[in-house]
Amino acid sequence: MSNFEIFRRTFTFSWQRLFVYLIGIAVMAACTIAGYLFQPDDVIGLGIGFVIGLIIFGLIVHYVAYLLKAAQIAMITKAVVENELPEHVSKEGKAIVRKRFVTVSVYYAITGTIRGIFGELTKGLNSLASGGGEAVEGVTSAVSAVINTAVAYLCSCCLGWVFYRKDENAFKATCEGAVLYFKNWKTLIKNMGRVLGLGLVSLLVIGGVLGVGYYALFSNFPDFVSGAAQIIASASETGEDIADPTTALVVVSAMFALISWLVLHSVFVRPFVLVGVMRNYMKAGIASTPAETDMAQLDGISAKFRKAHAKAQEQTA
Repeated sequence: MSNFEIFRRTFTFSWQRLFVYLIGIAVMAACTIAGYLFQPDDVIGLGIGFVIGLIIFGLIVHYVAYLLKAAQIAMITKAVVENELPEHVSKEGKAIVRKRFVTVSVYYAITGTIRGIFGELTKGLNSLASGGGEAVEGVTSAVSAVINTAVAYLCSCCLGWVFYRKDENAFKATCEGAVLYFKNWKTLIKNMGRVLGLGLVSLLVIGGVLGVGYYALFSNFPDFVSGAAQIIASASETGEDIADPTTALVVVSAMFALISWLVLHSVFVRPFVLVGVMRNYMKAGIASTPAETDMAQLDGISAKFRKAHAKAQEQTA
């Protein structure tokens, strides 16, 4: 199966996740409006409503959308490894997640292990950059951004590896997935050029269109923009400049455009890129499954990894 065919067949999960995101955004907007209506003469009501809505949005995304994402990753992994998909992709993907719900939940809880390892690497780069001048700091910031992008895809690939290694416990499979990336980083890092390129194009095209749309929309609600400007001004060092209505309108439009772009990019663009990354990842893993000696090397790098590795050995014993 080609990458596009796999993407097309698993696209149903993208639509379902978008629907969940839209529900979350609607709830967030409703809470913000309710806060404003509750205290129309005080930006505190607007702020409280937005914060409450943001929390609810986060809960919806982290739990419901994550399960749909897990089902999509399960089907992408199946297609990449077995070169075929069942007739009812959505039904089968959700069945796999339900069957391995505990494993998927455990994996979600220990993704911090993977992020922690790369977080330590990023922290080390930033410490080296301190005092090295703006040019050095700029380069290391760019490298950190690449690492953070790689981590996002790595977590998805590791979940795919967990589905593939169905006979292993989640801790061991996750540790293997992290080691797999380190063992084959030269091959897998080649994907980052395409990943970052598509991400930039997505931001400029989708984000730009959304920004213009939000600007036109919010231009009709000056009171809302004025209230948002006061909130932004109170939290910014350049508050007086941002408090200007025109500047505030641009800032608010850009903020909403960025949030919306993150959702659309995550739902539609990222899965397409993930198929290619997953194919290379699984190919490398199947060719050389990480052994205990490989995982022992990472024990000395990350305390989080060492803890997860010990848990994996405990459950295997």
